[in-house]
Amino acid sequence: MDNFSKNDDDIDFFPTKYWHALPDARVQCDLCPKHCKLREGKRGACFIRMHHLGEIVLTSYGRSSGFCIDPIEKKPFNHFYPGSRVMSFGTAGCNLSCQFCQNWDMSKSRKTDTLCNRASPEKIIQSALKNDCQSIAFTYNDPIIFMEYAIDIAIKAKEENINSVAVSAGYVCDKPRRDFFNHINAANIDLKAFTDTFYRKICHAQLQPVLDTLLYLHKETQVWFEITNLLIPGENDSDKELHEMCQWISENLSPNIPLHFSAFHPDFKMLNKDKTPLITLKKARTIAMNYGLNYVYCGNVFDTESDSTYCPHCKNLLIERNWYQINQYNLDNSGHCIYCNNLLSGHFNEFIHPFGARRIPIKIT
Repeated sequence: MDNFSKNDDDIDFFPTKYWHALPDARVQCDLCPKHCKLREGKRGACFIRMHHLGEIVLTSYGRSSGFCIDPIEKKPFNHFYPGSRVMSFGTAGCNLSCQFCQNWDMSKSRKTDTLCNRASPEKIIQSALKNDCQSIAFTYNDPIIFMEYAIDIAIKAKEENINSVAVSAGYVCDKPRRDFFNHINAANIDLKAFTDTFYRKICHAQLQPVLDTLLYLHKETQVWFEITNLLIPGENDSDKELHEMCQWISENLSPNIPLHFSAFHPDFKMLNKDKTPLITLKKARTIAMNYGLNYVYCGNVFDTESDSTYCPHCKNLLIERNWYQINQYNLDNSGHCIYCNNLLSGHFNEFIHPFGARRIPIKIT
């Protein structure tokens, strides 16, 4: 953390490398496709990257909006060490502007006092070890925008055999994408919808960079990843869009990538929409399975049948989930079905004491 500089308002400035100077004294950020062009002292759309003395700096390094111990299933990951505990944290800001954001108090925050918890990468790793966390999750807001902080944590985590997982919208340019995911063990990519119209209207972004991230993860990395699609009534839940999305995943990625259809509830600037009914989620699940996708889940609702994992070979129940509580676990230590010995896709180890549905806020000092 020796690269810090400070100003009179006690804001930490940490250097970044994805930017370039423009002829008119502005600086362009090259982290994400928004390509914010900033004059001195101005912040980007993400809030935590700003133009300071001729370069783009990160203003949230070493500062978090809070830490919690969660079950890994909450991220959600259903095929990455089920039942394990993960240390979750985020910062402030986001490079998307989703009207339905369900973490808006952090991702839409424009206040530095949101970043009230200070913690160096070393302190975070010490706390993860103390709390028996198998992974650290960069979540709540998109870790792409605080990638320098996340990468330094991930490097320290690897030294202690702790996994680094990212919950991200995948809205990032090619070079920083490669840099960031080079340090990540698992990712859940939030595929907001499958039309550019939705991305532009609701998120002020574009679809193609997210698809590029998914293709990159599948074709060029060993990162385990799962996909989440939040279904909003009347916005992105049409049969046509669901068919197109599931067909694209089947043809361009893999039938073994877990897909989570998640229920929307009214929040932030989208309070006029109804909650997503279970029947819509189960319809989407059926469509996905008809395209050959092997692991399709319904989330944010209570429905054990659609939130459980089944063997794609013998069809037996392998992992029964009740929200984030695992009631049955029928895999061996390496992830083979105990009934037919088929290897389940994902990462698994000895299943002894599942963390359960708890959420434990912690302080790092």
